[in-house]
Amino acid sequence: MPDVSGLRPLTARSAVLSTLLGAHPPRLPARSLVKVGELFGIAEGTIRVALSRMVAAGDLVQEGGDYALTSRLAQRQARQDASRTPAVRPWSGEWEIAAVTADRRPPAQRSAFRQTMAELRLAELREGTWLRPANLARPLAGFDGTDCVVLLGRPVGDPAELAARLWDLPAWAARARALREALDSAMDRAGGLPESFTLAAAVLRHFVADPLLPAELLPPRWPGESLRARYEDFDRTFQAVLRAHIGVE
Repeated sequence: MPDVSGLRPLTARSAVLSTLLGAHPPRLPARSLVKVGELFGIAEGTIRVALSRMVAAGDLVQEGGDYALTSRLAQRQARQDASRTPAVRPWSGEWEIAAVTADRRPPAQRSAFRQTMAELRLAELREGTWLRPANLARPLAGFDGTDCVVLLGRPVGDPAELAARLWDLPAWAARARALREALDSAMDRAGGLPESFTLAAAVLRHFVADPLLPAELLPPRWPGESLRARYEDFDRTFQAVLRAHIGVE
């Protein structure tokens, strides 16, 4: 497999979470999650301690011997799934603009607002002002408790230059090409389930970081669609092998 820097080593928690985020429905028996841990040399006791802590933290719910994502993390799974097949619409040239109107906000409120903006794929132009092209087929929502006004407008000047200022598009594209190479390598050889598991998680994180800009604002030979197509091919095989390993039909 080509060297893809920055692949995160999986802890017991991240192994459990990545497995459930990839499962539909996001619910598996404890014995299957223990088998995932075995792929990475994580002891059964360590996985079971992680499961208990995740239940206590509100990340998982336990019913019988099964563990499932709570509604908060099920929403994360929905965002992850949507990033694989994003819902976009033709771009009219308008931009979404979210501007905070409050003079001061508590740190927790600022942090929650930033998280909401990231999930909606808006970028920060300056403190309290976020924007993106209005090409996503989704409503702007999630501003409860924040004094904020949402507008539609058009920038003066070249919108592609503004997009390049807001997002590091060359860095995203370079990472996407490296991940695509790694997927090609993983598909060409047998075995390597732990490496494929880690790679799949890295690709899904990269999809979530895609700004999903209109084609008019992207650099030439943008690799987003080709990475998505390659991942779908990879994931069909990977999920079948993983489910066979953990004993789930």
